[in-house]
Amino acid sequence: MHKILSIAIITLALASSALGQGASQGTEELVVGTKETAPFVMKNADGSWTGISIELWRGIAQRLGYSYRIEERELEGLLAGLQDGSLDVVAGALTVTSDREEATDFSHPFYTTGLTIATTYAGSRPWLSVLKRLFSTDFLAVVAALLALLCLLGIVVWAVERRHNPEQFGGSFWEGIGSGIWWSAVTMTTVGYGDKAPQTLFGRLIGLVWMFAAIIMLSSFTAAIASSLTVSQLESKVQGVQDLPNVRVGSVPNSTSAAFLEDRSIRFADFATPAEGLQAVSEGRIDAFVYDAPILRYLAKTDYPGKVRVLPGTFSRQDYGLALQQGSPYRESINRILLQEIRSPKWGELLKRYLGE
Repeated sequence: MHKILSIAIITLALASSALGQGASQGTEELVVGTKETAPFVMKNADGSWTGISIELWRGIAQRLGYSYRIEERELEGLLAGLQDGSLDVVAGALTVTSDREEATDFSHPFYTTGLTIATTYAGSRPWLSVLKRLFSTDFLAVVAALLALLCLLGIVVWAVERRHNPEQFGGSFWEGIGSGIWWSAVTMTTVGYGDKAPQTLFGRLIGLVWMFAAIIMLSSFTAAIASSLTVSQLESKVQGVQDLPNVRVGSVPNSTSAAFLEDRSIRFADFATPAEGLQAVSEGRIDAFVYDAPILRYLAKTDYPGKVRVLPGTFSRQDYGLALQQGSPYRESINRILLQEIRSPKWGELLKRYLGE
């Protein structure tokens, strides 16, 4: 009986302790750190918070019965707060990385994206781009090939006509060659002055073939120039990651995008927020700004329509998660509810409302 009574007392004590711990998790006020990063975290004029990450956390806290208060800090302050114990959770657009995982714990990822580049539309001096294209190696190679063909055809016509048509293709060697090249040039451009014309059967056959071939070549050449002019007016000089080493780049320091640039030895200017970086792009102070894709697309669409262009696609995968203290007792409960939240229909509605996804 004594043994049974002792076991019962111990069991009741353990149950009471467990209930007390559960109650303390539900009643203790958690300190949630955040940093304004639209559309995941946004601060309203009245001081209230909204956004994808905030609404996700709000749903989790409500289901777990957590009371909390939100405290705004810079990125370094958020990570430091988890390490010194002044913050319990960080809710924002915080990327899960191996370095951060060493000092903190993360929840399961709730959003997967990547980095992208914001740049301008066509430059303010589109004719500079046109001149660069017209004097490019590929373009000059085409012109050189066309001139070589004109010279070759002029020599052939001169060789065929010089004996039977000395009035038009006679004279010295260089005079005859010059007459042949002149005839091939005016025939190609369909000008046809009539001052030079082959009279032999073979010469006229060459002329007939050259007329039809020249029409096709001239049309293709004209289309290539027109296409070059159009593309130069539509394209910016930044088309992808490969262009970043040759232009002025910006990013947010201590971010995953900054780490990406540093790993590739790409120099960049520091901006405190993505909004400041996009402002610099729109003003022409930098050529490209590298940061998380959904954030740049949201800001470009809402604040810089027609001024800033975000390149399609992403690179360097980014997973957003809630950050907690190392060994946090809340992590397991938060993970369980988070997975339920992001699999619910309202999560898709939330993303569509903020991102259009």
